[in-house]
Amino acid sequence: MTRRYWNINLEEMMEAGVHFGHGTRKWNPRMAPYISAKRKGIHITNLTRTARFLSEACDLVFDAASRGKQFLIVGTKNKAADSVARAAIRARCHYVNKKWLGGMLTNWSTTETRLHKFRDLRMEQKMGRLNRLPKRDAAMLKRQLSHLQTYLGGIKYMTGLPDIVIIVDQHEEYTALRECITLGIPTICLIDTNCDPDLGDISVPANDDAIASIRLILNKLVFAICEGRSSYIINP
Repeated sequence: MTRRYWNINLEEMMEAGVHFGHGTRKWNPRMAPYISAKRKGIHITNLTRTARFLSEACDLVFDAASRGKQFLIVGTKNKAADSVARAAIRARCHYVNKKWLGGMLTNWSTTETRLHKFRDLRMEQKMGRLNRLPKRDAAMLKRQLSHLQTYLGGIKYMTGLPDIVIIVDQHEEYTALRECITLGIPTICLIDTNCDPDLGDISVPANDDAIASIRLILNKLVFAICEGRSSYIINP
């Protein structure tokens, strides 16, 4: 794996609140090696380890992007949704930032059918054909289209299973993580002090409740993906 310098510094992470974990009563003992202290009833994450694993994750996505691999970013809670969409669009990745529909990956044939329906309805709308239908039929199809846009809009161009999945908040996205494990899809997980660091292929200990923390981690990963994609374009 290529080793590069990703400009990950502790001061920047502290300013973003990456080091703040959950309350000491709400933690997973398996996170002990990643915790450096307790402060006012809150666990403090060891940022040196965060920097190390984030750097490893950046190396992984750079190498994958440089070989034309596809990524899916998952983060459905309100604090993560906007950051996930922006990061994914910037790096031309697929994303899910609303609700994870069970079986989205493990039952890919069903997801694929829904995506075909979604694309067909979008085309019908663009061509103005929905407006030519009876009002009741048009209203029903527009509701379907809106529903599909909400839940599948971020993966509308996905034609197969992703090569790597980036998960923001392992605890919140446990169903997505289990599907990846079942299918053998490598995962990069942002994990807070209440998570299990052994479930993801690369687990990055960080505050998964602060928007600034989520954005910082995603920005580093997205930068590495963009750099990898540039390398792929230059040296196909």
